[in-house]
Amino acid sequence: MKLSEFTFELPEELIAQYPADVRHDSRLMVLHRDTQTIEHRRFKDILDYFSEDDVLIMNNTKVFPARLYGRKEKTGARIEVFLLRELNKEVRLWDVLVDPARKIRVGNKLYFGEEDVLIAEVVDNTTSRGRTIRFLYDGDDADFKKQLGKLGNTPLPHYITRDAEPLDVDRYQTVYAKEIGAVAAPTAGLHFSVELLKRLEIQGVHFAEITLHVGLGTFRNIEVEDLSKHKMDAEYFSITENAIDKVNKAKQTGKRLCAVGTTSMRSIESAVSAKGLLKESSGWTNLFIHPPYEFSIADSMITNLHLPKTSLMIMVAAFGGYDLVMRAYKEAIEHKYRFYSYGDAMLIL
Repeated sequence: MKLSEFTFELPEELIAQYPADVRHDSRLMVLHRDTQTIEHRRFKDILDYFSEDDVLIMNNTKVFPARLYGRKEKTGARIEVFLLRELNKEVRLWDVLVDPARKIRVGNKLYFGEEDVLIAEVVDNTTSRGRTIRFLYDGDDADFKKQLGKLGNTPLPHYITRDAEPLDVDRYQTVYAKEIGAVAAPTAGLHFSVELLKRLEIQGVHFAEITLHVGLGTFRNIEVEDLSKHKMDAEYFSITENAIDKVNKAKQTGKRLCAVGTTSMRSIESAVSAKGLLKESSGWTNLFIHPPYEFSIADSMITNLHLPKTSLMIMVAAFGGYDLVMRAYKEAIEHKYRFYSYGDAMLIL
């Protein structure tokens, strides 16, 4: 399939700028692959689709406050630094994006905080906006990370056009987030409240937690028309024995297995054994799922409504079927569903 087949016109007012007042009150579009039908529900209604010993596979990555605002030495020009990933903990080397990039050269020093609590030196250029920086800090790693936490801002995606607010610290994070390392939230999980998880647990539904640290590469534009030529940026993932036991037991006993989000789906599809079961695995995955694709583990999926022509939307079309998913997106626009990170959800069965 070609990239141009995954486009649609989205009214700007449907891009959610704030989350729903209550997580589980988001709207839910339910797609039935067997009957090619679509239902319109509320997210809390997922209770109607899962029963005892079904398993939800959930990404427990935790977003860290990756957006820093500092100033350049001598000129004092305001600089935005977006932390992508830590390259070397010992010398505090980080892969970052800077804005405006034209002002930031190798050797420049950047200052953060009112009393220059943190100072960083630019040591390399990686891309037009990419830099490698080294933080100059005398304290231990725990103190250093605490300072980053104080100075950093919630890294809301660019299509949320407002500045981060105090509510985003909580709401741009799943209620089950544990493993720090993501620069973007696994947004399908944002719809789960503590109350809803408890009600699912009472119904006998199990939760298999995996980890994939979401990077900005997930949202990088696809520049090629031929999808087989697109290369995804690698992201770190980890699947432990506890999750494997739950998933494989459900698969072998015919219970429903639901991947919560595209990140969960990419993780489990990166760790399939020769027997078609989930295996213990950790490392880096750059798996790009596009039609046609034979899925091995999950038979259902929860996801948000995504940007056109993105790897996220294309993966959803591979799982739900191109015709049904494109029809669902058209219907979502007609029914004024809210799109993207803080928007509404889709359940594909």
